[in-house]
Amino acid sequence: EPTVPPKPTLAAAPVSVAFAGSHLTWALMDRKTGEISGSKNMTTTNSTESMIKVWIVADYLRRLGDKPLAAERKKQASTAIRDSNDDSASALYNAGGKTAVTKRMIDMCGLTETRISTRTGYVGWWSFTEMSARDAVRLGDCVADGTAAGPTWTEWVLDEMSKVRGTTAARDQQLKQGGGRWGIVDGLPDAIEKQGRVSIKNGWTPLYYDNNWHVNCLAVADGWSLAVMMRYPISRGLDYGAKVCASVTAQLVTPQPGAALKVPQPLTTKAKL
Repeated sequence: EPTVPPKPTLAAAPVSVAFAGSHLTWALMDRKTGEISGSKNMTTTNSTESMIKVWIVADYLRRLGDKPLAAERKKQASTAIRDSNDDSASALYNAGGKTAVTKRMIDMCGLTETRISTRTGYVGWWSFTEMSARDAVRLGDCVADGTAAGPTWTEWVLDEMSKVRGTTAARDQQLKQGGGRWGIVDGLPDAIEKQGRVSIKNGWTPLYYDNNWHVNCLAVADGWSLAVMMRYPISRGLDYGAKVCASVTAQLVTPQPGAALKVPQPLTTKAKL
């Protein structure tokens, strides 16, 4: 009898990425075994930026439980994820007790490298929370397994994450919200996306205190959770980071597609991770 080829998935593999920045790290969790693989520096941290919004939303909804969700709060929860709206995320963060929200994330998701911001002028800001790639995949798993949002709201949160919209283009990037559908999803072959829902939440900001883009990509599906986190010069633009996330993802696809995925790579020295 002919053997049925294995369905493509993401699995640990050597990764070599063209990168011209000061920090690049990735981690991949096998959600069936809980095993985490990744770059040698996967325990080093980056500011989360908007990636943490998925927890802010999930935490608010879990604590709400079966009580009615006000229309305004539902809109905030949806736009914080789909459009990465800062005001919506901040409203829910404030309602949840500010840094208490972050502390619950660390405790409930078993995060070991994540720290609340102590940066002067930004103490306790959700966007400046420091998180490792290893903790980011734990966060993805924490959302997907129902811990973060609880039994009433988990499916809703994962569905909203699958409906993130907008590109890296300037027209989709506004002062307090921006297009966030790029990165890991661009590195996945159709065969993986067709297997079921892929839920994502990216984080990205050009920060002038270090003249770097801080870009994070997070995606979670039934079998895996993947995070790619980086810092690189602002002059290279957001699309640069999106392509790095896609490149790391494409190299973790197994079995590799017959025809190599055409993922554009930034042109610079390659670094093995």
